[in-house]
Amino acid sequence: MTTRVPAVDQELVEAAAQVASTRCRGDNHTMAAAARARDGRIVTAVNAYHFTGGPCAELVLIGTAAAQGVYELDTIVAVGDRERGVVPPCGRCRQVLLDYFPTLEVIVGEAGRMRAVPVGDLLPASYVWADHQLDA
Repeated sequence: MTTRVPAVDQELVEAAAQVASTRCRGDNHTMAAAARARDGRIVTAVNAYHFTGGPCAELVLIGTAAAQGVYELDTIVAVGDRERGVVPPCGRCRQVLLDYFPTLEVIVGEAGRMRAVPVGDLLPASYVWADHQLDA
């Protein structure tokens, strides 16, 4: 029995790869992210590396999206510079993405084996921030 893998938003992967190859220069910007908004728009961003721990591309993308009036994202992907391909989000990004967009799909995997998975699947037995807030 074969399991059918859902189609990946290839346009999104290509948008992130394009930004990674054209906008990531030097050590300050090494990752690009692209996300599809609920209305179909694509938002892109790059990380802001700093030795004190700058924000990842996924986190910069959340702010960029909000600055453009986008508050609902369906799918996100991160791509490394120097043709490193799709890179899964780090632990901090997984938690933040889950808290901001609990229904978000995240594209992970290598070329030819990419798949979109629910962000919650990347954090089994996760802490959901909203579940622990006191009602006002």
